[in-house]
Amino acid sequence: MEDSGMEDQALLIAAEEYGLLTDLYQLTMAACYVGEGIDQRRASFELFARRLPEDFGYLIAMGLAQALEYLENLQFSPAQILALQKTGLFNDAPNAFWTRLEECRFEGDVWAVPEGTAVFANEPLLRVEAPLWQAQIVETYLLNTINYQTLVATRAARLRDVAGPDASLLEFGTRRAFSPQGALWAARAALAGGLDATSNVLAALKLGRQPVGTMAHALVMAIAALSGSEAEAFDAFHRYFPGATLLIDTYDTVAATEQLATQVREGRSLAGVRLDSGDLAALSQAVRSRLPDTAIYASGDLDERTIQQLRQAGACIDGYGLGTKLVTGEPVNGVYKLVEIDNIPVMKTSSGKDTYPGCKQIYRSLDAEPLGSDRLGLMIEATQPGETPLLKRVMKDGQRMYPPETLEQTAERTAASVAALSADVRAVEQPQTLEPQISQALQQLTADTRQQAAVQVSG
Repeated sequence: MEDSGMEDQALLIAAEEYGLLTDLYQLTMAACYVGEGIDQRRASFELFARRLPEDFGYLIAMGLAQALEYLENLQFSPAQILALQKTGLFNDAPNAFWTRLEECRFEGDVWAVPEGTAVFANEPLLRVEAPLWQAQIVETYLLNTINYQTLVATRAARLRDVAGPDASLLEFGTRRAFSPQGALWAARAALAGGLDATSNVLAALKLGRQPVGTMAHALVMAIAALSGSEAEAFDAFHRYFPGATLLIDTYDTVAATEQLATQVREGRSLAGVRLDSGDLAALSQAVRSRLPDTAIYASGDLDERTIQQLRQAGACIDGYGLGTKLVTGEPVNGVYKLVEIDNIPVMKTSSGKDTYPGCKQIYRSLDAEPLGSDRLGLMIEATQPGETPLLKRVMKDGQRMYPPETLEQTAERTAASVAALSADVRAVEQPQTLEPQISQALQQLTADTRQQAAVQVSG
């Protein structure tokens, strides 16, 4: 391949590069659409998860804010177009394809459930209605941001649900997230999902939050090795960060606690201590008996199951630092499927991966206690008594219809969404799984479309 003039070993992403942040086949399909003269046909794609990750009873929709920001900034610069042309992959593409890229600005509508809303399998989190070529090329980015942020937000919501409303939950996942960009998204999704703060300094400041953190074993070991004592390491840290939370399990947790307890009785200020290893339940009880008025934080590959076990074991823990298992794990495998083209409903009929045709709406019954009686129907169906439609139009002709929400507003919606679910659905192991009822109109359209697809295959 010839030098494209775009080499950048840092692989940083700028908004003006969004157009190329896609899979190649999105662009080759777009070129084909242009060549066939169908690129401007109105198409509708829906993003949904066929099934939830194992032991998830629900999902918390997240990532819409970044999806809309991407669509607002979608473009192709002359340098990017030239780089594509130099690949040689598009030598036979129609000239009009390059014109489309030069003039690209997203012109479509977006329907979505509000961030922080609980959703279930086969319910669309988002629908894009746009010229076919535009609706196609945005698939990759939309799946990336919505799938990942939905995963982290759902884990955050489950953590908050298990830990209770009073526990301090801190996002420590930056070093374990799948990329620096992912770390920023993870911090945002965690806060919107119910966590209190993040240690990611860039994310916190961008989001108008105060970053949080404690200290690492390295500081204790380094200063102790040079000064001869762990106590001097604690004193040194407090000289510059008075009263800050101290990490007390580098050597002997109980011995460190007893030494600090003596100093606290003599007037030392100590906001909290952190435990990162060992039998956290037993150690936290030992610390509480010696430091009854000091906050105790725990960390170390914790998730909702281990927090539940710690609470059941009588652990004396006031807050948790959540990292690896918050920002990684089995993904939310959301998909993005064409459901309508030029007002013609379409569906995928392959075994195990069939889809429902047509533009759909989630009709949620707010009268049901607890929540769990969603109806998946067509957009044209009437809302029944007691129901509310969840998908709202949030972008029209490429322009946002509402100002961005605050994280506090989204977190409040998350908390309310989880509170409306039954305990069986919220369970962290073997939860009850809910799927929406399929309306009669959607069932009939599915049968008719399946029959038409069979004719297309045979004909």
